[in-house]
Amino acid sequence: MSSPPQLRRVLTFRDLVLYYLVTGFSLRWIATAAAAGPSALVIWVVAALGFFVPLVFSVLELSSRYPQEGGIYVWSKQAFGPFAAFITGWTYWGSNLPFLPGLLYFAAANALFIGGPAWQAWSANSVYFIAVAGTGLAIAVTMNVVGLNIGKWLNNIGAMASWIPALLLIGLGLYSWNRFGSATLISSHTLLPSTSLKDVIFWSTIAFAFGGIESGSTMGDEIQDAARTVPRAILTAGALMTAFYIVGTLSVLLAMPKEQVSGLQGITQAIQTMTARVGLGWVAPIAAALVTLNALGGVGGWFAATARLPFVAGIDRFLPPAFGELHPKWRTPYVALLVQAGIAAVFVFLGQAGTSVHGAYDALVSMGIIAYFIPFLFLFAAMIVLQREAVGPEVMRVPGGPPVAIVLASVGFVVTAISIVLAAVPPDDEPNKTFAVVKVVGSSLVLVAVGVIVYLIGRRRAGTHS
Repeated sequence: MSSPPQLRRVLTFRDLVLYYLVTGFSLRWIATAAAAGPSALVIWVVAALGFFVPLVFSVLELSSRYPQEGGIYVWSKQAFGPFAAFITGWTYWGSNLPFLPGLLYFAAANALFIGGPAWQAWSANSVYFIAVAGTGLAIAVTMNVVGLNIGKWLNNIGAMASWIPALLLIGLGLYSWNRFGSATLISSHTLLPSTSLKDVIFWSTIAFAFGGIESGSTMGDEIQDAARTVPRAILTAGALMTAFYIVGTLSVLLAMPKEQVSGLQGITQAIQTMTARVGLGWVAPIAAALVTLNALGGVGGWFAATARLPFVAGIDRFLPPAFGELHPKWRTPYVALLVQAGIAAVFVFLGQAGTSVHGAYDALVSMGIIAYFIPFLFLFAAMIVLQREAVGPEVMRVPGGPPVAIVLASVGFVVTAISIVLAAVPPDDEPNKTFAVVKVVGSSLVLVAVGVIVYLIGRRRAGTHS
């Protein structure tokens, strides 16, 4: 990669921990897990061991080996060359096109609780969801174009906004259990994960919830002392994420039967139910506002990270050179940011095509999961291949050396491959299953195919024959 334009190193350890929390920890996955019942608690543990632990160790080593801007793009390039790097970055970037509207739909759904029952009439209104998603997208892109030193505050506030609802949820769940007993039967039988198709499909969503730890490395040249800061931030945020997910899911199940939990509004519904029980109903609208703010922070964080991938591809000239340019005043990759915003806006509308609001949300999640997991195949494979390269003392190696690193990365690779397959299967309540599968799988295949074409055109432009 040619010498990149000079970026500003504005992210500190605190900023990076908050960034990982806002991108890697989402309150909506607690609701999704609780809706599956007590077995979700076991699945959280299995997903942590089968996906999150391999991911954490792989990112720790790879980010200390290659701390430059681009993260997963650079790692794949070092292991497999420019084509693999481009497809890795392309699919990782492309996964956010449907993911960001899905996250914005979640924000819009929970914002309705701020106004109480009167606002719930909008819960099935597509125009409302499109308007809120468009507004949230505009806020995220504007703050990030002005500068990461500005945009990071949306991430930071969004991360801190998740703590209060999460802690409130945990506290009220334990109080509700102590006073009224558990609303959900939790026993050895209900904890046992089901092998039914519906529950197996859910496993991929739980693995997806643990993603995000790799994202901060895409901004390596904008992190102060990245080689030292990234590992410390990953370990800190990773421990908090795992605890919040498991304890938060348990708290929802203590307060509500799983049948009453919705993946789109479940967290706010749970808080509303618990606060009403103890005479603190006035807290629910405040919690709803915080959940909404957390989702907007997540949009800002993911928006910033993935825009760095077309930026480095532009520097390598696999995309038009304009993608590799910085704003003359704010020193941000503004072309990459604006192009990503424009395409994401199109997906806000496409997500509503031919299905209900709830169906659109599920389709957006599934589309995001498939495209998002493809780069992890490259990440784990790169971890295996790069074990052959010698490293210096500054690299954080996996305990046990290359043999353990290869085993962990292999486990992560297999779990990722299985998750991709499961994410393509539509949920039981999807009214048009055939259309849902075609939209989810077809859009992912089109994304990869377009990436290959763009790479071939870019290779000719860059004069690369590798």
